[in-house]
Amino acid sequence: MRSLERTFDILRILRQSRVPMRLTDIASESGIHLATTQRILSVMLQYGYVSQERYGYTVGVTSVMNAFSFHVTSSLNQITQPILQELTAASGLMSSLAIRVDLAQVMVLRVEGTAPLRYLLPVGESTPLYLGGARIFAAAMTAEEVATLLEGVPEIRLASGQIVTEQEFANSLKEIRDLGFVYSISERDLGSASVAVPVFSQEGTLEASLQVSGPAAELDEEKVEWCILELKRASAAITKRLP
Repeated sequence: MRSLERTFDILRILRQSRVPMRLTDIASESGIHLATTQRILSVMLQYGYVSQERYGYTVGVTSVMNAFSFHVTSSLNQITQPILQELTAASGLMSSLAIRVDLAQVMVLRVEGTAPLRYLLPVGESTPLYLGGARIFAAAMTAEEVATLLEGVPEIRLASGQIVTEQEFANSLKEIRDLGFVYSISERDLGSASVAVPVFSQEGTLEASLQVSGPAAELDEEKVEWCILELKRASAAITKRLP
């Protein structure tokens, strides 16, 4: 089990790195002996979980194959895909599905809209739970979990430049719980807006977040109200179909 844990730890480090990593850097960050790190990487290379380039190691192509398998076998994905397509066709906005992984949100499905966005978050990219629609997940966390989320975060600064205090953040989470949705504007990306709602299992546990996004100019008060209604209907339809 220890060897398996070390393997996953190395894979996590490579996944989080934006550039190829040298053997010595991987060993240093993981805290694993250099020779042991090299043996683990050799096995991972053999199975395609790691690639070796001129400047170091990166995540291998097997991760892409695993992502495809996740997409075609996940009941949540299969149920949600046509619903996202309907939302985008009706709204013209990008629609997406995200799930929580540890203290981050990961987008797993996306259907692009007609309104261009300055930045399109890649599928599989993780984002913090204290910004934008990801606050749907933070709103479902305990006070202890929220405290852990904010550890090491000196301040919550939005793309607009606004600073959100911890009390303001706590108040926003209560509002999300009361209203059942989150509307954000210029939080992660300046000039962009989004509306997100939770998706629950049939047992009532939070499964995912359903969201529409677009330029702030496209999401006026009337459009936001329409999005909230349609997203909640879509969320209920997903819950009903989940096994």
